[in-house]
Amino acid sequence: METSNIDLNRVNHLLLRKQQLTADTRCDDLIRVARDIAGLHGTNAMSPYLSLFARMRQFQKKDLETELAVTRSLGRIRFVRRTIYILPKDMLPVAYAATREMVEPLPRDYRRTRGISPEEYAVMSTAILEQLKGIGMTAQEIRKVLQTEANVSAIVNLMCDQGLLVRGASRSGWRSINHTYYRFDEHFPDVTLEGMDEAEARVEIIRRYLAAFGPATEDDIVWWTGLRRTDVRHVLARMKDEVLTTGIAELTGEFLLLRSDEEQLKMAKDAQALVTNLLPVLDPYLMAYRERDRYLDGKWYEHVYDRSGNATSTILLNGRIVGVWDFAEDREPAVKLFLFEEVREEALREIHSEARKTGKCIADKEVEVRESDAMLPLTRRTAGGYMSPLKSG
Repeated sequence: METSNIDLNRVNHLLLRKQQLTADTRCDDLIRVARDIAGLHGTNAMSPYLSLFARMRQFQKKDLETELAVTRSLGRIRFVRRTIYILPKDMLPVAYAATREMVEPLPRDYRRTRGISPEEYAVMSTAILEQLKGIGMTAQEIRKVLQTEANVSAIVNLMCDQGLLVRGASRSGWRSINHTYYRFDEHFPDVTLEGMDEAEARVEIIRRYLAAFGPATEDDIVWWTGLRRTDVRHVLARMKDEVLTTGIAELTGEFLLLRSDEEQLKMAKDAQALVTNLLPVLDPYLMAYRERDRYLDGKWYEHVYDRSGNATSTILLNGRIVGVWDFAEDREPAVKLFLFEEVREEALREIHSEARKTGKCIADKEVEVRESDAMLPLTRRTAGGYMSPLKSG
């Protein structure tokens, strides 16, 4: 494919379609959505629900809970950048094999800083597996039943990252990350984590990344995966027959895409109708790229991303970030909006409509929509400020 001949607006519209963020690409298949966007970012309790709400025609919060706890077609696992993701069950062995080398040291170091020796970990992990036969428990319940003063949270986190336990649904509701822990071998008796080749697994996750987010740069892949650049280049060399390069007007650098996307990209057109989206904090689309110029004016960067690169809740108009939103429960539940610039009246009506729908999903009742006239940049906020970007605005 020739370089430097693809219009950025066309690329963004194609990505909206690949991310199932246009009216005609939204679907009712929750597992398909999770697979097509390379997993649901699960660090924040509410984000997976709202990411699905933005992409599905008829989403109910209980749908995700059912897939996690009843049908068990999805599982939580630490994945790229050592981040908790919710993935389709068949992706769990791939994710585990591809990222195990960089994932395990984190909780192991945490265990060490909490004063838990390898010997104590061996004893405690064996006792925890025994207690969890046939049941699930929270870390607090495990600590109580074992009558221990040890840091159980550090132990169960390492056990999850070693494939011994799995993080289940919270009993405290969809806004809580107080997980219930289960034995992996009982929760997913038909899933084997061990045995998959690391190199093949890394090819597969980068293939899935490009399918969901390409065209993207090598820097983007390094950012998203958290892998070393040399490792990413080794994978791309193995994929040379299925990856093409292109240029994008208005952006610098060389972009990679799957050969299977070539025709789709050539046929991509600008959006013919307004496409408005409200995406939650840490939405996979917002966290997919190291360089965000493709959908964000640089002067507003610090209003959308904090110093660690965490994305806040954003308003998209035809694939471009035009503002930030927040859910407030001060007096009555409301969705607050902060627009970076004036938008056409038709677009503003659509943004307000999406805000009311999103607010109703969160509050389970009608909410009002309020516009804010100020916002403190996230880089001037304390850690975690991206979770409530309009709290002081």
